[in-house]
Amino acid sequence: MSLMELEVERQSNPVDMIEYVASNNDWSFERSGEDEIAMTVEGRWADYHVSFSWMEEFEALHLGCAFDIKVPDIRVNEVVKLLSAINGQVLMGHFDLWRQEDVVIFRQSLLLAGGAEPTNRQVEVLLSSALDTCEAYFQAFQFVVWSGMDATKAMEAVLFETVGEA
Repeated sequence: MSLMELEVERQSNPVDMIEYVASNNDWSFERSGEDEIAMTVEGRWADYHVSFSWMEEFEALHLGCAFDIKVPDIRVNEVVKLLSAINGQVLMGHFDLWRQEDVVIFRQSLLLAGGAEPTNRQVEVLLSSALDTCEAYFQAFQFVVWSGMDATKAMEAVLFETVGEA
């Protein structure tokens, strides 16, 4: 028997924990199915559309965090360069360009193999990490898509750190 054939009885659906955490934090959410929940979270730069999906076959809780930046065809190549540069910096998760919608999305998964249940702290960290990452790089996507800036200059602009006080 291979390791993948081992069946584990799960006590609850991991999306239930997302709903519990969202309720406790007074976040508005919509449970679109047994294995999916979606919410909109207000950030500093944008409203982020967050969805969690339980992927039974992989025993993973998937988080997708999208923001409203439509990528026109003329900017796709530069956005792909930016995605590559950003993903080289990000420790957990990654950005994708979903061509069917022409939107940028941040994706990350929490592996819950062997019947592991997510804790409220894991859910909060998963969400806050995704939002922090989106906030950190949102302006770079704006610079590339709306200002016509190249990916290298956009990265330099968002990673610029000030020292001291003016």
